Amino acid sequence: MIALDTNLLIYAHRAALPEHRAARRAIERASRDARGWGIPLPCVVEFWGVVTHPGCLGGPSTGAQASGFVRALVDAGAAVWGPGEEFWARLMQLAAGLGIQGRRIFDLQIALAAFDHGATEIWTHDRQFTAFPSLRVHDPL
Repeated sequence: MIALDTNLLIYAHRAALPEHRAARRAIERASRDARGWGIPLPCVVEFWGVVTHPGCLGGPSTGAQASGFVRALVDAGAAVWGPGEEFWARLMQLAAGLGIQGRRIFDLQIALAAFDHGATEIWTHDRQFTAFPSLRVHDPL
C-alpha cells in the first residue's frame, strides 16, 4: 500500500508550484495502484496548515478549497489514516530507539501511522524523510 506525504499534497494543490504537474501525476498513479493508497492524518493537518497560511506563496487557499482538495482525494479512493490505540507510546519508543531528534519526529509519526494501516512505502519529495523500518521511502517526482 502507498502512503502520500504532505509535500505531494501541497504540490498537487498549488498550481503555481513547479512540482504541480508531477505531483498530480504521482497521485493519479497512486490512485490506480492495486495495492491501495492513503494519507496519514498528520499529513492532512500539515497540508491544511501550509496551504491556508496567510503567508503561503500565491496567497492562502480558503478552507473550502483545502477541504475540497482532500475530499476529492478521498472520493478518488484515498483512505485517511488516524493514529490507533497507544500510538503515542509506540511513537515515543520508536523515536528513542531510532535516535530521532528535533523536527524529524513529525516524519516518524507520519511513517508510523502509514505503517500501522498497512503501507509498505511512502511517496515523498522530502530527501531527508526519516527512514522507518519496513517502510520504503520513494520519491515519485
